[in-house]
Amino acid sequence: MPTAAKIDIYRQFRSEYITPKKPGLVNVQPARYLTFTGRGEPGGVAFQSAIGALYNVAFTVKMARKFTGQDYTVCKLEGLWWADDPTQCFASQPRETWNWKLMIRVPSFVDEGDLKAAVEKLLAKDKPHEISDVKLEVLDEGTSLQMLHVGPYDQESATMVRLQAFAEENRMEFHGLHHEIYLSDPRRVAPEKLRTILRIPVRRTA
Repeated sequence: MPTAAKIDIYRQFRSEYITPKKPGLVNVQPARYLTFTGRGEPGGVAFQSAIGALYNVAFTVKMARKFTGQDYTVCKLEGLWWADDPTQCFASQPRETWNWKLMIRVPSFVDEGDLKAAVEKLLAKDKPHEISDVKLEVLDEGTSLQMLHVGPYDQESATMVRLQAFAEENRMEFHGLHHEIYLSDPRRVAPEKLRTILRIPVRRTA
């Protein structure tokens, strides 16, 4: 079997995964993700099924690539969040109406062929049908505001207020989706110690 150094996306794109304790600007390059789009309560049945489907596909693709000599570390879970009304903050709406896109970043060499092969292999093993809903997409956020949130997910509003204030003070406005990068596993870390990168694309105002 071919061997090669394992790719670590976090190390390769270190500047994009900074964890500042106050708002800071980052330049995010276009990135490729396995994704699953859904709606409803975070932590609900559909949400948990989406996570399971994503990780099943992510590890199957990773192992297939490893056997070709292109090994890499499977990245942490990320998520985009939005409301039906684009003028409203999703967090101010009923949780059962939240829209989300769960994501796992993959190297640029992962392609549609890899995804198709992984899905076919998993379905042949009678894995849940949600496997078929995993997509491969490129996210291009560009200039973004970013800050580390420490604590429960339902207390992120205070961190978002700081990001909004920074944007206004620097003549910027949000123009993309709320993006969360989950650095901690909530099954193993106490809520008050959870670490989550909050990111949102911005652009200059007049």
